[in-house]
Amino acid sequence: MGATLKRVNLDPTSSPLAAFAVQLRRLREARGLTQVGLGTLVRYSSVYISNVETAKQAPSLKFVQRADEALATGGALELLWWSWKNGALIPGFPEYTTKEREAICIRLFETGMVPGVFQHPDYSAAYEAAIVRRGEATRTQADERLQLLAARQKLLERTLTIHVVLDEAVLRRPIGGPRVMVQQMTRLESLSAQPNVVLQVAPFSLGEERPFSHPVTLLTMPNRAMVGYTETLQRGYLEQDGEIVAGWARKYDRLLVDALPRADSLTMIHEVRKEHERHAR
Repeated sequence: MGATLKRVNLDPTSSPLAAFAVQLRRLREARGLTQVGLGTLVRYSSVYISNVETAKQAPSLKFVQRADEALATGGALELLWWSWKNGALIPGFPEYTTKEREAICIRLFETGMVPGVFQHPDYSAAYEAAIVRRGEATRTQADERLQLLAARQKLLERTLTIHVVLDEAVLRRPIGGPRVMVQQMTRLESLSAQPNVVLQVAPFSLGEERPFSHPVTLLTMPNRAMVGYTETLQRGYLEQDGEIVAGWARKYDRLLVDALPRADSLTMIHEVRKEHERHAR
């Protein structure tokens, strides 16, 4: 009798490459495809796919893009691929992007800059260029982070709810100079008009009543469970303890009450855009 191949079970938290391998297998099996069947669709051998699914071989971008199309993932695999490819990402963030892709509702609070999925390309490029100038990353790493961001921004094409609260400082911090800020404010105004987006501003007048001192993200998953995410300078933290995340959610609800209403927030963004326009002349 022929030997039976033993299934290799990877720990998806062990590395970004392992996370990709596990997700590829899950998506393939959910479609009822064998490795041979997927190989036929993407024009790669079953041996190649087996090596990728066991993390023995890193996948090429071409393979990833073909697999995304064949499995109708909406770009989920490419997002994971960039998370693996980009070694400049802080620990914990690749795990977050996996959860972000699956979420049905995203709630964000940002203190320092516009959240990535809402950034104008020139705003993102200016920020990354400064990191390169300071010698904290290579140009290649910066370019790869920008490509990952572009993949993450496809979230806006999905029918999920995104609720964003921006500290007023985010609107006034001049990333890239006045002209770039005008573009960024215009983008925020445009995004706020989308039916699935709620955008509010936490004004400086909140002072010490602002419940968060750090950026916070709350994700609602398809099973209605919530996970949280926050960062330090060294790493990101994906919080899945139900009691802790519930505490964050209560603070976020308080923040929504204290922040400017949606219409007043849009008025402030419009006024700040006009200020940036005056400085751009």
